[in-house]
Amino acid sequence: MNLYTIDTELFRLDGGAMFGVVPKTLWDKVLPADDNNMCELAMRCLLIKEEERLILIDTGIGNKQDEKFFNHYFLHGNNTLEKSLAKHGFSKDDITDVFLTHLHFDHVGGAVENNKGQLSPAFKNAVYWSNESHWEWAIKPNARESASFLKENILPLQENNQLKFIDLPKNDNLVSFTEKISIRFVSGHTKAMMLPQIQYKNRTIVFVADLIPTPAHLPTPYIASYDMFPLLTMHEKTCFLEEALAKDFILFFEHDALVECCTLRKNEKGKVVIKDCFSIEDLN
Repeated sequence: MNLYTIDTELFRLDGGAMFGVVPKTLWDKVLPADDNNMCELAMRCLLIKEEERLILIDTGIGNKQDEKFFNHYFLHGNNTLEKSLAKHGFSKDDITDVFLTHLHFDHVGGAVENNKGQLSPAFKNAVYWSNESHWEWAIKPNARESASFLKENILPLQENNQLKFIDLPKNDNLVSFTEKISIRFVSGHTKAMMLPQIQYKNRTIVFVADLIPTPAHLPTPYIASYDMFPLLTMHEKTCFLEEALAKDFILFFEHDALVECCTLRKNEKGKVVIKDCFSIEDLN
């Protein structure tokens, strides 16, 4: 197995939205905002080469929306999905599997492309993986989440017969995806979000997606207002962090602009904090 970080564009979101009820005087110390109250964030994906499969976890925001849409998110930086794949010697046609943690536009936008007005899967040789519970939640969105589930990002996957569903877990157990990748399900941020858990060089790496968007979100109450069920997120995060500490998990962050991976410890006050920061490349 080989792992590769796939950096896409950076973007900005309102700091208050990123931290919900937590006052700015607290969160601004750990994820400083600019003069417009916007925090810089990443849309970092992970590429896994496991035997004959090349598995991409999430796809970033893509490039098919109009200028008005992108102006809301202040895209910047030199990285794109295509450039990052090429950096490691791959192209979109090499991808065999696209694993979608959930179907919000900043995670699935790059899954579909617009070719002269025709929407089609961007990875033409890949199987796209979601789960039936989350898919139904996304294609019939609630009023609060409808702006995050864009039909042009989602429906072409099914219409082109490239979509498959992963079975939901039984009794909160992990679900096997490949020999070395299992899946955690959490539902506080959105229903049935999937977190890949990867066994790599005798370590466990968890792609934490929007359960913990950045290390600044490690404290239990630090939850984005985007989460549909914040009390459930608090419970899920607390349980996960206890296990991560006990088993020395490596956390892979999708949205932190600076920190790619970290391990955890408890400080003298008993709070969960970063132990060490590093990149996937440091593990190779």
